[in-house]
Amino acid sequence: MFLDFFGLREQPFGVSPDPKYLYFSPSHREALASLFYGIETGRGFLALIAEPGMGKTSLLFQLLERLKGSIRSAFLFQTQCDSRELLRYLLEALGVEGGPEADLVQLHSRLNQFLLAETAAGRRVVVFIDEAQNLSDSALETVRLFSNFEATDRKLFQIVLSGQPELARRLKNPRLAQLSQRIAVLAGLKSLRVTETLEYIHHRLQIAGHFGHEIFSSASVDMIAKASHGIPRNINNICFNAMSLACAMGRQRIDPEIVQEALNDLSLNCLVEKSQILRHITPTLTSTPPLSARWWRDSVFANRTAQTVVLSALLGGLGTYFGAHIGTEAIRTSSAANLSSPASGQESAPPPNSSVRTSQHPDSSQFVTHVVRENDTVWNLCVSSMGRYDETALAELRKLNPELIDIDRIEIGQQIRLPLSPSD
Repeated sequence: MFLDFFGLREQPFGVSPDPKYLYFSPSHREALASLFYGIETGRGFLALIAEPGMGKTSLLFQLLERLKGSIRSAFLFQTQCDSRELLRYLLEALGVEGGPEADLVQLHSRLNQFLLAETAAGRRVVVFIDEAQNLSDSALETVRLFSNFEATDRKLFQIVLSGQPELARRLKNPRLAQLSQRIAVLAGLKSLRVTETLEYIHHRLQIAGHFGHEIFSSASVDMIAKASHGIPRNINNICFNAMSLACAMGRQRIDPEIVQEALNDLSLNCLVEKSQILRHITPTLTSTPPLSARWWRDSVFANRTAQTVVLSALLGGLGTYFGAHIGTEAIRTSSAANLSSPASGQESAPPPNSSVRTSQHPDSSQFVTHVVRENDTVWNLCVSSMGRYDETALAELRKLNPELIDIDRIEIGQQIRLPLSPSD
């Protein structure tokens, strides 16, 4: 966890709709005020519509906090149901025994009795239905029929429908005209602008206990604002990944380079790339030969996504293994390079195929460690290194690579020792 690294009390970019972390952009303040006023004045049906990840649920929880003690509330999350199930969920949320065998008429009767009792006690009942766009037409019609629960001078309870833009499209359907006509307050949320994104990030960090230097540079905030499209949930995901990566790299300041890597981590295409890298790294954990230092430098650490994979592995407890093996090979490679380097002390240029030349091998005078690339085959490797592909060449290859179970099967990223000809 990066909490201690950045001096935080708790996770600032979590996924739970915690009301205390709600950032009040102008549209959030306006929506909250509209819903609060609509409930206070008994307007009946209200609706909150916004894109996914805009903080609708957090806003409703904030509204509940402000109404605490003055209403009896029920919050429904399960909206993929039929009319009878919806009514049973509602009664259960209100603490009313519905009975598994009760039909719609009986359920309506029990709800009506409950609402009359609450009204007589001077308590208002407000029902919040989240993800309302998932309700079927028949369930939405049942919601409309709730408007029939009323006394001579007031509604017995109020309903707040919260959903994605699909809900607005559904309500425009002529078949649901009677329901849409009953919605007295319609509120929406707008995506955050760049300046609001900066304030949003600062707000959440401060709530989590951060004070002091800025963690995100202005350039990185601009990148986050653009990549997230101003949607708070996207901002949370990017910031969480960026802070995790910065912690792994030991960097207190997050610049655009780290943000870009975080965006790569959130990309599905990048996940495919990572899985391919991990497939080639994992077998080396149990292999006998040490990993080549130059292979790590040229084939892994040149790739920023691969860096994240390796850093994650290190944080996961593999640091001892990698550190010992990379360090051993780096010393051995460095020593070999020093013996063959020019008097100027400059390191000699690596071979064109980025292989690593090593010292004497027990079974051969000299060899080169080649990292298998796309389109490499045993045939072309033998021909390029020994000028032939026959039993003699395969025997030499087996002698240099005794750990290979199937000499004819090689994979991208695998290390193969190839003999050097005298001319090399």
